[in-house]
Amino acid sequence: MPETFEQVPFSAEFADNPEPRCPCVLLLDTSASMSGEPITELDAGLALFAQELKADPLAVKRVEIAVVSFGPVRVDCNFTSARQFEPGPHTASGSTPLGEAIMRSIELLKARKSAYRDNGVSLYRPWIFLITDGAPTDPWEDAARAIREGEDKKELMFYAVGVQNAEMGVLRQLSVREPLKLRGLAFRELFRWLSSSLRSVSRSQPGDLVPLEPPVGPKGWAVAG
Repeated sequence: MPETFEQVPFSAEFADNPEPRCPCVLLLDTSASMSGEPITELDAGLALFAQELKADPLAVKRVEIAVVSFGPVRVDCNFTSARQFEPGPHTASGSTPLGEAIMRSIELLKARKSAYRDNGVSLYRPWIFLITDGAPTDPWEDAARAIREGEDKKELMFYAVGVQNAEMGVLRQLSVREPLKLRGLAFRELFRWLSSSLRSVSRSQPGDLVPLEPPVGPKGWAVAG
């Protein structure tokens, strides 16, 4: 039976803040291979990400964050405003059920978009931002099709980042965009870029094309995968 998600009283929430929403799902690999320094640096980057979003008066009203970790798949945080986002520490364990994690993220996103629609709230094109250091240990082909369908219909934008020994060939089959590889363990630089990007989007109008700072380069956080 599909998992259901508890719904909050959206009408009151949106009455208090009718601003358009920029939803982003962080899809984080917390499998056993991320143990040690990688998971520590990931959490440090998340803390910086939350701090920088909260410093932007418009982003706190418009950016919403959900966190899905996998190893096993968990919804660490359902959609919440940047103002209320408080990432907790992660423990690395388990395998890499990436296919299941992607489908769970899409389910969360569909439910949140339905809430926006029911309450007359506009939205920016949602992001799903994947960070993984390994190869999937479950079937991922349905997830790849769901991503491509969502991209084709302009329902989402999917970004994939590989860490250390990530299987970049699989990430290329999952994403319509070229996946990027993290430079070392530069999670803080990655999340600083992500925060800046979401803040730029939140200052635009829904549907606008927003140029983002290139993540690849001598001072960037990524290298070509």
